[in-house]
Amino acid sequence: MYKDIIIVGAGLSGIGAACHLSRKHPDKTYIILESRKELGGTWSLFKYPGIRSDSDMYTFGYSFKTWDNPKSFADAPSILKYLDEASDKYKVKKHIKYQHRAISYDYNSNKKLWLVKVLDIITGQESIYTCKFIFGCSGYYNYDKGYTPKFKNQSKFEGEIIHPQKWPKNFNSSNKKIVVIGSGATAVTIVPELASKASHVTMLQRSPSYIGKWPNKDKVGNLIKSVFSKKIAHNLIRFKNILIQIFFFNLCRYFPERMKKNIINDAKKQLGNFPVDPHFKPNYNPWEQRFCIAPDGDFFKAIRNHKASIITEHIDSFTKNGILLKSGKIIEADTIITATGLNLLAFGGVKIKIDSKPFDVSKSFVYKGVMLSNLPNFFIFVGYTNASWTLKIDLTNEYISRVLNYLDKQNYKAIQVKVNEDTLSPIPLLNLDSNYINRSVNMLPKQGNKVPWRLYQNYILDYKLLRINKIKDKWLTFF
Repeated sequence: MYKDIIIVGAGLSGIGAACHLSRKHPDKTYIILESRKELGGTWSLFKYPGIRSDSDMYTFGYSFKTWDNPKSFADAPSILKYLDEASDKYKVKKHIKYQHRAISYDYNSNKKLWLVKVLDIITGQESIYTCKFIFGCSGYYNYDKGYTPKFKNQSKFEGEIIHPQKWPKNFNSSNKKIVVIGSGATAVTIVPELASKASHVTMLQRSPSYIGKWPNKDKVGNLIKSVFSKKIAHNLIRFKNILIQIFFFNLCRYFPERMKKNIINDAKKQLGNFPVDPHFKPNYNPWEQRFCIAPDGDFFKAIRNHKASIITEHIDSFTKNGILLKSGKIIEADTIITATGLNLLAFGGVKIKIDSKPFDVSKSFVYKGVMLSNLPNFFIFVGYTNASWTLKIDLTNEYISRVLNYLDKQNYKAIQVKVNEDTLSPIPLLNLDSNYINRSVNMLPKQGNKVPWRLYQNYILDYKLLRINKIKDKWLTFF
């Protein structure tokens, strides 16, 4: 089967890419390969209580589809509804092949075509698809299994051990003593939700994260909505929130000590009598790791109401009825939740070849955040780590649209980027000092120490780079 474009993954990035194609390139044929039974990616896979966006939906949503819910932070069902509506509006669903997993990509330099080996998960049969372009929208983590470290005597625990990525369908937290291991965004989301029914929830962390209260209703945004049309209001609120995100990130970057003090003091105001030290005093500067959002301060409220608490210590071992800490203290638990992170997986673990020769993505550099060096007609989708993921995805789609138009106008069939700097130094692709990134840094492509190989992590700068700057430059070759 031949298509102009194969999109791999029907999550937020893949659906967004398909909508862009339907809007701006109706003449291009495409399919979406999705290994699961439904669209939505992360938002249909994770079922843990309280799962929500940790960015406001005016920036987490698409530029071309308004967010009409009064809440800025959306739960997973609301996000799925949003994706479903976008898919229906731009007639994307008919292009999705569910339970079809891409196994390998092999680029034929003579034919200027990709050969994509695809597994039909239901029948077990393999087939070959051909296309001009591949859009890698499969995400960056392993959908099959999350990361859980090995704990001493784990088998001795008689209660239930749950990883958020594999949440049991009928789990009931009522009157249970629950320990959540972890201090990242997932833990911060789960704790207040479980605390509403549980006897008590303890968040057990080795080290703290920065957590900040943020209103779940945008008063300024709602005012804008009351004055302007839906589309104009959406764009204005989106731009407002982009500027706020950039401003906050740069304050953290250039004035780390002052911002650290402000964030910790704000947490202190929210906590009542619960101590800030050491539980809310990270040993790193703000935004060196992902900043956690507590909409309307729900996380702090759970602690203030004595429904939840935090312990900052190291685990010695599991016991029959809970967890033994290095200090000798025992935390009793009926259920232990290991919110310990993800396993990263580059491009869904698909094997990539050029003319039947293996291509090592870990040795390649990322160009403008959208292509890999020496890999023709292959576009990647990597969102922001310091802001909404989708902001960068939208810019990526706009850039790809410009590239497709340029190729058609010049009658080219292929585009390839090459490194021509002798002094380019590799930098980890994801610029956060998080454990799940550090564990897998060697399997990912690299960014470089200078533009266009350096990722800005700044929407305004990327807007110029991807939407205004000329397509043709000294790094690109056209065929």
